[in-house]
Amino acid sequence: MGGPGTPESGGPECRDPSPGAAALILLLPATTLHLLLVARSGPARLLGPPPHLPRLSTLWSPRVLLLLLAWLGLQAALYLLPARKVVEGLELKDKSRLRYPINGFQALVLTALLVGLGVSAGLPLGTLSEMLLPLAFMAILTTFIFSFLLYMKAQVAPASGLAPGGNSGNTIYDFFLGRELNPRICSFDFKYFCELRPGLIGWVLINLALLVQEAELRGSPSLAMWLVNGFQLLYVGDALWHEEAVLTTMDITHDGFGFMLVFGDLVWVPFTYSLQAQFLLYHPQPLGLPTALAICLINAIGYYIFRGANSQKNTFRKNPSDPSVAGLETIPTATGKRLLVSGWWGMVRHPNYLGDLIMALAWSLPCVPVEGHSMRLGKISASAYWMSRYGPDPLTFTTDLTPCEPLGLSHLLPYFYFLYFFALLVHREARDEQQCLQKYGRAWQEYCRRVPYRIIPYIY
Repeated sequence: MGGPGTPESGGPECRDPSPGAAALILLLPATTLHLLLVARSGPARLLGPPPHLPRLSTLWSPRVLLLLLAWLGLQAALYLLPARKVVEGLELKDKSRLRYPINGFQALVLTALLVGLGVSAGLPLGTLSEMLLPLAFMAILTTFIFSFLLYMKAQVAPASGLAPGGNSGNTIYDFFLGRELNPRICSFDFKYFCELRPGLIGWVLINLALLVQEAELRGSPSLAMWLVNGFQLLYVGDALWHEEAVLTTMDITHDGFGFMLVFGDLVWVPFTYSLQAQFLLYHPQPLGLPTALAICLINAIGYYIFRGANSQKNTFRKNPSDPSVAGLETIPTATGKRLLVSGWWGMVRHPNYLGDLIMALAWSLPCVPVEGHSMRLGKISASAYWMSRYGPDPLTFTTDLTPCEPLGLSHLLPYFYFLYFFALLVHREARDEQQCLQKYGRAWQEYCRRVPYRIIPYIY
């Protein structure tokens, strides 16, 4: 899964990578804010400008900054709690191995308990949905500051601690990719902490806040909102339960920790991956039970492929003699390792990506309107909030359930995650192919001959 869907750039083989890196450093924050703005607008047009731009004074909020820092502090404290087990990562350049606590799922459960206690004590969780813009803005500023500190720390890191990429000598490119592979203070690993903790758990919390807000505004959450929350909670819970698997991903073993990963972990994941829930709060979609069951089936198929492929790979890496994988056909390599050429990994070269994409589609389908129309229900407090904060309200509400302009398939916004993730996985797959060819040589060429399809059987 590897830093589920963090934005990526090209490699250092580019002649002058700084223009591309500089463009992404500016474009990614702007895209995030754009998505948050259009999600709550009436037309919800992904490719058009937002109807209204907020004032800078509405984005800058010391109170929101304190809330963000408190969240990061809470997750850091949970990271430092005793873990159910501590494991060693892959061997580094200097032949050493770092140790990592496996307590991400524990952090998710404890966070849920703390949030539950807070809500029972009167914590207005739903108001978090009204703070997403200033929260995202403050998270972006935090990302820039944190990335700068990481870049400065890397200046005194030993050569053995630097990443293969991100050390081109180009300041902008190295700031973007990250110079140090595993920046740490004592045993606290910043990259490992950010990879699965504050962003992923924050994503779930934002989704929950949007669900609570919808319940407060309309009497109960919609079935579509329940599905999006349930599907994405399953995904996050799975990632944290199998946290140890992230230690073999490219993010941990190869990429430096710079702006690209920091932004992806702390901003991109929580604020753009919650886009479907944001869309449903402002554009509620009636969803019948048969349709909901069909969408659940699609998500279940995707999860079955995703989990089956990853579990098979991880089991084979740990113990090739395990009964569940001992009978699988393999190809020997010059490195001494063997490549699976049957089971899930004999179907396509990246079956986990296939499962990921099917689940991503299922997350977007609850946003498909009935008969091509969106429904807006009731007069909600978000409208008054928007007017007081950002000027004239771009949303119109009625006292009854009334059809509005066509949304869903006629608009790309609910499908942004699927489209983005498809492009990301195709790019990541191409990078994987290149590195596997360099690592395994003829064995990888034989594997590609035996398994010709990359992600989608008989298509791609």
